[in-house]
Amino acid sequence: MGERSERTSGTSATVAHDADQYADLTDLVIRMDDVSVRRGDTTLLRDVDWSVELDERWVVLGPNGAGKTTLLRMAAAELHPTAGTVHVLGEQLGRVDLFELRPRIGFCSAALAQRVPGDEIVRDIVVSAGYALLGRWREHYDSFDLDRANRLLDALGMFSFGGREFRTLSEGERKRVMIARALMADPELLLLDEPAAGLDLGGREDLVARLSALAEDPDAPASVLVTHHVEEIPPGYTHGLLLRAGGIVAQGLLPDVITEQNLSRAFGLPLRVRHEDGRYSARRA
Repeated sequence: MGERSERTSGTSATVAHDADQYADLTDLVIRMDDVSVRRGDTTLLRDVDWSVELDERWVVLGPNGAGKTTLLRMAAAELHPTAGTVHVLGEQLGRVDLFELRPRIGFCSAALAQRVPGDEIVRDIVVSAGYALLGRWREHYDSFDLDRANRLLDALGMFSFGGREFRTLSEGERKRVMIARALMADPELLLLDEPAAGLDLGGREDLVARLSALAEDPDAPASVLVTHHVEEIPPGYTHGLLLRAGGIVAQGLLPDVITEQNLSRAFGLPLRVRHEDGRYSARRA
């Protein structure tokens, strides 16, 4: 009897602990605990502890090979950790049906854009996100879906391009279409992998302004943006995570992270940082 009571007590304690842990996740869209990712003898990420709350907008920065895209792919439920635990939207990777989780995440990357057939119509690329497809086939969309796709294209300055083929667009225009697509399913989490990569100055500034407006919208989802360049950080983003060689250099509120000391450590050379009118810039000291 004593042994049974002891076991029952232990079970109750475990349930209580799990309940407490679940309560800790209610305001978090991403939580990584002691996460590492290895491929063969190569460590892509090591000992990462990171949390993103519902109303936060995060920028992840670091040099090539720092582990930024690996981190984002885990947040997109596309990659599992080698060690540690990852929770996305309250669900633990490895214990959740990914086909149910992924539609709750808006993911925009160059790799995804490269998979879009060149002859797909812009509006169809956006609206088909509701079915997790890259273009229309035989599925049916009602007026609400089409109206939402048009509103998103309009918000990103692409409404007049809705009837164009994807291959006729510039790089900047393609980026904006893919962001509209990422928002189509009204996601709870928006992930942007180097959205300004490859853009000229005008394209970058236009995109940064649109992402800033999205970040400042209280109804917009929590978001994580990966970049190499502080100049691409949109005003309205609140937090930063700096990576180098798979490890965290600094994380927290953006002004505390984007400092000369932290950036110099992350990029391995002395840097001077300037912050003016909500924008950052950096150059070698």
